[in-house]
Amino acid sequence: MRLRSLLFVPGDSEKKFAKAAKAGADALILDLEDAVAPSRKADARFIVRDLLAGHGGGTAGLIVRVNALDTGLTLADLSAVVRPGLDAILVPKANGAADIQRIGHYLDALEAQAGMAPGTVKILVVSTETPAALFNLGSYAPAHPRLIGLTWGAEDLGAAIGATANKDADGDWTFPYRVARSLCLFAAAAADVAPIDTLYADFRDPAGLAESCRLSRRDGFTGRIAIHPDQVEVINRCFTPADEDVAHARRIVEAFEAAPDAGTIGIDGKMYDIPHLKQARRVLAAAEA
Repeated sequence: MRLRSLLFVPGDSEKKFAKAAKAGADALILDLEDAVAPSRKADARFIVRDLLAGHGGGTAGLIVRVNALDTGLTLADLSAVVRPGLDAILVPKANGAADIQRIGHYLDALEAQAGMAPGTVKILVVSTETPAALFNLGSYAPAHPRLIGLTWGAEDLGAAIGATANKDADGDWTFPYRVARSLCLFAAAAADVAPIDTLYADFRDPAGLAESCRLSRRDGFTGRIAIHPDQVEVINRCFTPADEDVAHARRIVEAFEAAPDAGTIGIDGKMYDIPHLKQARRVLAAAEA
């Protein structure tokens, strides 16, 4: 499952799911958490279960965001949705790898009950929504066998620390949130899983989203969360390597393959070394995906 664009869909809305399934996202996140009112959560579980059974996402991967462990709702969520058709779950408000280990045990039992191969259901984590989580980001490495990506969030963290805003007058993240974003990126790299940037709230601003994605990709993120179908095309385009980038990466890889004992290679008057080779391989892998 590619993790370039991940589109949120309220878990209690079959109509919104049908629209989202046509948006071209790599994955759909069926949300049982914040997008669903407490009075609707039980109904949402059954709606999501039926959507998974119908494989209604087309080519998109299907992910379910369950409720956080401290709500007491997580196991009921998992019991309803762990069945063929589910590709992964998104864990909110995780405090560290110990939470993922616990959920992994739940998945072991529920997969067996559903007749699924062990390890079928992968895990993504919203890794910065509690103050404790920031001190435990290093715990995700080495990665749990099910872990495939880390993303970050600002709203719940802001509520937890008592912040009155998370962006400055220019629209940039304030310093605490730049720290959270950076630590998520480093934690994903350390665990060798996908670093996925958080949402861009203004879905009516495609130019702003494109510029934000450009900076995100520049920094090392490989995908992004979308909150509206109209954001998917921009995210896909921004996180897909351009033809000229692919061609340049291929030249670097081919040059090193032609000189396997070389530590540095000259191309068009510029010197390239092993870190450039690693990055070139990442570009080609993203293009092939």
